[in-house]
Amino acid sequence: MSSVRAALVGKQLLFVLAILLPLVGVSQYTDVINSNRPGLSVSAYAVGKNVIQVETGLRYEQSDHSLLNTQANLWGADLSLRYGLLSEALEINYEGTFQNKKTTFTNTNLEDSFWNFSRNRLGLKYLVYDRYKDPERNKPNIRSWRANNVFQLKNLIPSVSVYGGATFNLGENPFYVGDPTVSYRAMVATQSRLTPRFVLISNIAYDRISTDFPELSYLVSISYAFRNPKWSTFFENQGIKSDRYSDVLLRAGAVHLLSEDLQVDLSMGASFKNTPSRIFVAAGMSYRFDMHTDPPIKAIEDQKAGENGGEAIKKNAMKNKKKGKDKGSGAEDIDLGPSKKELRKKKKEERRKNKGKKKKKKDDGVIEF
Repeated sequence: MSSVRAALVGKQLLFVLAILLPLVGVSQYTDVINSNRPGLSVSAYAVGKNVIQVETGLRYEQSDHSLLNTQANLWGADLSLRYGLLSEALEINYEGTFQNKKTTFTNTNLEDSFWNFSRNRLGLKYLVYDRYKDPERNKPNIRSWRANNVFQLKNLIPSVSVYGGATFNLGENPFYVGDPTVSYRAMVATQSRLTPRFVLISNIAYDRISTDFPELSYLVSISYAFRNPKWSTFFENQGIKSDRYSDVLLRAGAVHLLSEDLQVDLSMGASFKNTPSRIFVAAGMSYRFDMHTDPPIKAIEDQKAGENGGEAIKKNAMKNKKKGKDKGSGAEDIDLGPSKKELRKKKKEERRKNKGKKKKKKDDGVIEF
């Protein structure tokens, strides 16, 4: 692809990011860490404003190619840094995988070894639709156990986020020969809470956009929380389509929560084909530096008009309405009780009634209280 086209794609990406940055939304900050590990699928939700999250791990993979007659062993380290930026719905993140690959050619017994980043990208993720922004959707149904615990079709409606970022190649990367230093990535991530224990996540991504080998991929992940909330498991399916490499991969694993801010994980997976066949295992941890604070509730006198969710009160809303006008629908309709003039009039009427009663009543010797 020409440099002119690459520059055009870069400008378009910067334009999209410039639009996303000023947006402010409401996400679901949780008291317990919410990590993307151990799979590769990405949650629709951000980590929360002013939260720094580190997700890291080690991986080992054995890869055999039947046509090239090669056997390869790969050792790698994964690192993901996530930060809640500007609002609850916006997150900036870095994802990197550094690998060392040792390949043996079975026909000649020759060996080749190299190392570099197989993943090295920086991007922004923004939550455009929060299914559970309305607190009413988070409340349990106190009349029906079934409504709270059994799958319903409406539970498939997901929260949705969009992602835009760039992949960087440092020097001559042997994993991506011929790719430019910078290429681009776009993604849509969805998340559905099927039941209180099952969560469904899906990602559709278009990666390495400005290269000769753009890559289209999908990820579908379902996780299950056990009765002991410290344990959960997941199953993930990944599909990759590119002129350079295509495959379908399966992963499964378990997660253990050590504290509100720390979790450990273990996973394994495999591919379906033998060009190459792949078997891999990974272990890691995620830690959260929680500096999140809820916005303080302002006193009524410090709130701006309409800030409490209602409409601004009009200037003459409390004045008595003139006769003949129709009844409105605003602050002027609030029943504030009788005015001072009406109270004085009522007191005079009561005094006149009491005087009349005393004249009619005879003195029977009974003391009145």
